[in-house]
Amino acid sequence: MSGPANTNIMLVVALFVNPNCKDEFEQFESRAAEIMSRYGGRVELRIACSPGDDASRPDEVHIVVFPGTDSFDRYRQDPELQTLASLRVKAIRQTIVWPGTEFPPFGIAG
Repeated sequence: MSGPANTNIMLVVALFVNPNCKDEFEQFESRAAEIMSRYGGRVELRIACSPGDDASRPDEVHIVVFPGTDSFDRYRQDPELQTLASLRVKAIRQTIVWPGTEFPPFGIAG
């Protein structure tokens, strides 16, 4: 990630769970969220998508916020997070991440 280290960053994360690995996914995500919190990061919103038979649709979409690129980079390099790599590979078949910017909702003056 690039940009000022003291600027909040928001990520939109689409997660595609491997078939029959929901428990492993929940275990990975729970542990990753604990580690994320050490760096000021948090899953702001978690949305279930129910993809059914459509493999192009994610199982979940998360809105993730970090206080800056430095904290996000330190989270990604965390040794405990690295130990979860095999669990992540077992649980998640694909992850797509888009950087985002929060806008106020429609109809509400900012």
